[in-house]
Amino acid sequence: MQRVEIKIQGTNKTYSCDSSIEVRAKDKVVADLNGVETFGEVITVFDVGDEKPNSNKVIRLATKADIDNASSALKTAVNAYKVAKEKVKNLNLDMNIVGVNCSLDLSKIIIEFVAEDRVDFRELVKELVHSLKSRIELRQITVREQAQIVGGIGSCGRICCCASFLKDFEKVSMKMAKTQGLSLNPTKISGACGRLMCCLEYENPFYQEVANKMPKINSEVKTKDGKGTVVYQDLLKEIVSVKFVNKDETVTIKDYNLSDIKF
Repeated sequence: MQRVEIKIQGTNKTYSCDSSIEVRAKDKVVADLNGVETFGEVITVFDVGDEKPNSNKVIRLATKADIDNASSALKTAVNAYKVAKEKVKNLNLDMNIVGVNCSLDLSKIIIEFVAEDRVDFRELVKELVHSLKSRIELRQITVREQAQIVGGIGSCGRICCCASFLKDFEKVSMKMAKTQGLSLNPTKISGACGRLMCCLEYENPFYQEVANKMPKINSEVKTKDGKGTVVYQDLLKEIVSVKFVNKDETVTIKDYNLSDIKF
């Protein structure tokens, strides 16, 4: 059994699916995602061994008819997005439409939105069904999922991780930022979504491993120049800055490789 990652057309979203048929990267496929037939492109393929089966399944390689239907589904989704935005504005609902996806057979339109509080969207659904002549499903998503769909550029100057390669969102904490020696000002360590940056979590194991090997700040260490006090750690380069108090009470700070000190 193969497991593949497929990207849904018109979005940055990817889904993991099991496939009983042989597929390769860049193949166009039709997949069953939570009971909805969806058109997508294979991004990666890998073996799963004895892992638990995935509820999402690749049904078939896309035929010419599927590709034509996918084009119609994309146009329907674009139109549904415009209609949904207009209806939300007219009904004065406190919600923001983020993305729209349409099933391959055009029988169902899935609309994703963000909102700070619970929203009574029953009237919205009625108007959308009347206007779009299709089944409507509204899904409330998080701001992190919104950033994944919309995309953007992070403070590092690269495309947001969630919109490029991250598949799952893990819990991120201020403790991770502290371990990595970063500013604890939330505005400086938050991503485009306004939440703590995802990279803090997946980079944390490395920083935690190195931090465990380093002497603590304000601890005493032995160097070739004598005993001194640790004042700074460079975890990436594994360099420690050590302060020495001279006989005339002046202070000297020198950098040492981790391997060149004892503590």
